[in-house]
Amino acid sequence: VQLQASGGGSVQAGGSLRLSCAASGSMLGSSIMGWYRQAPGKQREFIGSVTSGGIIDYGDSVKGRSTISRNNVKNTLYLEMNSLKPEDTAVYYCNIKRRVTPAYNFWGPGTLVTVSS
Repeated sequence: VQLQASGGGSVQAGGSLRLSCAASGSMLGSSIMGWYRQAPGKQREFIGSVTSGGIIDYGDSVKGRSTISRNNVKNTLYLEMNSLKPEDTAVYYCNIKRRVTPAYNFWGPGTLVTVSS
């Protein structure tokens, strides 16, 4: 399985962003796709995830300012965030994991989002 994220870049504070993560490969069904981020000097944190069945879970850090969605036909995960703050500056990573056989856990290369004040 391979992941390719897009949509990162520089954004003004108060603005919004939309990231996409396309998965390719086999056995993508029964998987959980999620977004994480890692700010400079901090640990990677969970933003949210969507199962292939459409169950969504959000982390606390951006709850209320983010929307995660998934298109199973395109095998693509999306993240929309609004009211961006400089502290949202981070490398955003896409993840896909599967807990049933064959189990796997893959990370995308990350995309940098810089929010300037």
